[in-house]
Amino acid sequence: MQIKTKRSLSEFNNDLKLKGFKVFQIEEDSNATRAYSRKDFYKICLTTGESKIHYADRSFKHEGTVLFFGNPHIPYSWETISRTYVGYTCLFSEAFLKLSNHSDSILDAPLFKLDGTPVLRISETQREFLNGIFRKMIEEQDTDYSHKDDVIRNYLHLIIHEAMKMTPSTDFGQHSNAASRLSTVFLELLERQFPIESPDDPLQLQTANDYASQLSVHVNYLNRAVKNVTGKTTSTHISERVANEAKALLQHTDWNVNEIAYALGFQYPTYFNNFFKKQLGTTPNSYRNQKV
Repeated sequence: MQIKTKRSLSEFNNDLKLKGFKVFQIEEDSNATRAYSRKDFYKICLTTGESKIHYADRSFKHEGTVLFFGNPHIPYSWETISRTYVGYTCLFSEAFLKLSNHSDSILDAPLFKLDGTPVLRISETQREFLNGIFRKMIEEQDTDYSHKDDVIRNYLHLIIHEAMKMTPSTDFGQHSNAASRLSTVFLELLERQFPIESPDDPLQLQTANDYASQLSVHVNYLNRAVKNVTGKTTSTHISERVANEAKALLQHTDWNVNEIAYALGFQYPTYFNNFFKKQLGTTPNSYRNQKV
């Protein structure tokens, strides 16, 4: 999907990262598949055209107007089929919405859940109403009003509440091998937690229970699916990925071992030292010295 704006993609991403919110009008003029890999924003799309959405272990093919809700922790992709594709998209971080007193209940809505209803079919009347809200957000985004973030949050809440009143789509197709797809979703979610960009922004999902909770499945079901498909336990995959990130941080940053330990979710540096030695047979300091 090609987003047509006057600004470069890097400028767009920097603006989003700094302010925690961005809304824009989209146009699609070529067939494409877009996999969304950023891990720091939620997404709401109002689109008219023909496309196929792959979301966790389900797929949805639609022609017409739909409203889509994307959770940054649940992998999905968007396959554009028609050459004429229009609509609006807004991206927002959890931190941006959490400045509101009612954000927790909003983000817990079924719209954003793995087993929830992220796609809604939209009537022409609903489309016109939602188009108006998106246009208002675009206008507000470009003003100098000191409280425009509060206004935009109110518009977001309005969209979400209107969506929760609607009848969800029932046209999802289930993947034939649910265990295989769940395993893929887990591995994609695991990879999205990296790279660690700052010792002040530590790893949030650290255990099999954390991932199961994020994916809205029981941890035993997740463990069984991952083990059956990959031959490794969920915890083994997590440990191996954390160890690889630890090696990268030791080799390519000047962070001290305590900072790296904290960034990777270890409460105490001794826990990190023991983990690293168990995984790699040497201490973090020895590994760093060997690579100098």
